[in-house]
Order: sequence, then structure tokens, then C-alpha cells
Amino acid sequence: MMSLLKRLIPSWAMDQYHRGLSWVAAIKYGHPSKQMVVIGVTGTNGKTTTSYLIAKALEASGEKTGCTTTAIFKVADREWLNTKKMTMLGRFALQKTLCEMVDAGCRYAVVETSSQGVLQHRHENIAYDVAVFTNLTPEHIEAHGGFENYKKAKLAFFRYAASLPRKVLNGKTIPRLAIVNRDRDFSADFAKTGFRDVVWYGAGKCVEGDICAKNIEEKNWVSTFTVDGSPATMHLPGMVNVENAMAAVAVATSLGMSREAVLKKLSDVSGVPGRFERINEGQDFSVIVDYAPEPASLEKVYEAISKISHTRLIHVLGSAGGGRDVWRRKVLGEMAARKAAVVIVTNEDPYDEDPQKIIRQVSDGARSVGREGVQILEILDRREAIVRAMNEARPGDLILLTGKGCEQAIMGPNGSKTPWDEREVARDAIRGILSASNSHVSH
Repeated sequence: MMSLLKRLIPSWAMDQYHRGLSWVAAIKYGHPSKQMVVIGVTGTNGKTTTSYLIAKALEASGEKTGCTTTAIFKVADREWLNTKKMTMLGRFALQKTLCEMVDAGCRYAVVETSSQGVLQHRHENIAYDVAVFTNLTPEHIEAHGGFENYKKAKLAFFRYAASLPRKVLNGKTIPRLAIVNRDRDFSADFAKTGFRDVVWYGAGKCVEGDICAKNIEEKNWVSTFTVDGSPATMHLPGMVNVENAMAAVAVATSLGMSREAVLKKLSDVSGVPGRFERINEGQDFSVIVDYAPEPASLEKVYEAISKISHTRLIHVLGSAGGGRDVWRRKVLGEMAARKAAVVIVTNEDPYDEDPQKIIRQVSDGARSVGREGVQILEILDRREAIVRAMNEARPGDLILLTGKGCEQAIMGPNGSKTPWDEREVARDAIRGILSASNSHVSH
């Protein structure tokens, strides 16, 4: 029905419709964002982890925080998984969640702000104080009609946030800030969007005055570094997570929190659901579940894995249907074949496409690499694919499951949803192997 309406109604009318809904939703819930300090996080990769780390870092103030992300919602001390299959909630749901944060006594709200949300004006009537840029790589290209349009949507959010009046809470004027990752391409574009104050962060291309991670060491599941001489430990592996942590440090310290207190808070974070999440049931091989649906994010996962001791890599992956960046299917297959000893291509979120066709496109990419000794398997049923990976594993191997993270459904035809939690499926598969092994030993 909605797709039919989109074809019949002029784009300018749909635009006004979305703007109107945004305005009505904010009025209905009493403009809750005006009663908190609001941080918006945008970029291609790392938004969810960065948003969550910012929310945790801000707790160094002693105040309650909330966040809305692709993976998790947080309202003060309550946290729960995002079951909506949306990075940025619809206008009414988002304003309702912000209202719940106000009612729970939150001073800070972190909103993961997507380009598609911006196109539908879901960001409007949210009183942002701080805008954070993580990085920008090709994604949602077909949905936006090209990379430049995708980039333009991200920049539109920054310009919107920069245009808002400064907020006064409890007699204190809240800073209006752009927090920008110097290590990534296009950062200069985001710094020139109208903000008077720009705070730069990073873990590589830092200059004097940046919030910068130095002396970085990565070993297995832990990263250590220093920030302006203060030591820090992160239980989230990979350089990308050091960058994400620097964004959190930049936000929290710019809003008045002490660097040492912020770093202590971040050291207490043991992980983010479905983001490089380690699954351990006592097996003699490693299992990691990560979202990483596109090449740039997958490359960062491979970099983190390279610092973790393992013998062989077994990679279970697929690619989304529904017209979502068809170009990346072949690329994902090629990447997997270059890195893994065993590549198992399976179903992800086919929507209305033939899942077997998507699988074939990914596996064709893997085969095109022509790397000798790589085992490439096509298994339609994702649960079966994960069980096969576990059965293939030898002591010391590492199994990587990408594409789903902690998403709570597999999206099928006509909007159908099949309940799914990759982490629980992995745990069940491991327990089954351990149980069979114990049974065999006892006999």
C-alpha cells in the first residue's frame, strides 16, 4: 500500500507529509528533546557502538543517560534489544522513547541518526546539541541514487543540528558542537556545516589539540592506549573500536566530564550486543558474531581478527535482498575467500528476492578469487549453515558469523519476519557439539 502511495503522490507532497508527522509527534510527546542534552551520531560504520559508548561515557557525570541504536535501546538503567529492524525509529516511536528518557530522569540522550531517517525528516523536531561523524563509505547507494546523495543526507543532518538555537538547561547554556573523526575521508566536509565549535578526534592522523589515542596496543580481546598521557583499556578489540571510544571521550569531555572518569567508565564496557560479540560456551575454538553487512565494516572486522590468535578462519555470511546494495554481494564473497579457509554462504535477509540467487552471487564472488584450498559451501538454511561451521571447526579455529549481529528477525517476502537471534543459534550449536562430544567420551 505504501509503495503504491509513493508512486502516486508527488515527492514534494511526501516530503511535507514526513515533515508534518515529525512536527505532530514532537508536539504529542511534549518536545522531550528540549529537556535533555541530545547527541546525534551519524556515519556509515560504528554508529551503534559509538552511540552506546557515548551513553556509557556520559554516565561519568553521575547523571542518567539514554540511547536509541540499531542494536540496543537504553533508558537510564534499563537496556533492551532493538526488535524493530530500524536504525532510527519512526517519528512517534522515537519521540515516545525520548519522552521515556525524560520521565526516567535522563539528562543525556544519544540518537543514532541514519541517512534514511534524515530523508524522511525523522531527525527534525529533535533538539540536537552535539553532532558526531564516524566515517563515510559506500552503503545504501541504490536507495539514495548514488554516493553523493547518501553523503548529502548525512551532511543535511549536521547542517540541521548546527542551525538550532543553543539550549539552556537548569540555568546552564549547553555547547553546540560538531565531533568529527579526523582519521576518515570527508571529515572536512562535516566540519564545514555551520558549527562554530568543532572537536576533532582520532587514533591516527591527530594534530595538536585533538582528542587522540596514542601508544595503541591490540592483543587478542583487549586494546590499550593513552589519551593525553592517561592510560586506557578497552575490552572491545580492533582499531575501529579505539576510534569509537575516542568519539565517546570527545563528547563527554567536551560536555565537562573528566577524562580519567570517562576512560574508567569505558573500561567497564565488556561489549555491545551483536558487535564483535564473543560467544563462549567452553568450546576449544572461538566464535564471533558481528553485524558487518558491507565491505568497509567487514574489512575492520578482519583487521581486528588479525590481532586475535587463531589457526583457521571459518566465515559464515550472506547479503541482504530487497535491492539493498546489490553490488556488494560479489565483493563480500571475494573478501571472504581471500581471508577464510572455509566460506559458508547462506541466507541473510532476502525480503522479496530469491535467497538462492543472492547466495549464488556471493559464492560466485568467492569462487572468482581462485584461491587454492578454500572450501566454499552454499547452505540455504542459516541455522544449518552455522551448525556446519561448528562441525567444521578444529581446536584453535575462529568462526565468524556476519550480517545479522543481534537482529531479532530474518526478513522475508511480503514483510514477513522469522524470529532469529544469531547469538542464541550459535550457542545452541556449540552446546549440541559439546553434548555430542561428551556423550561420545562417556561411551
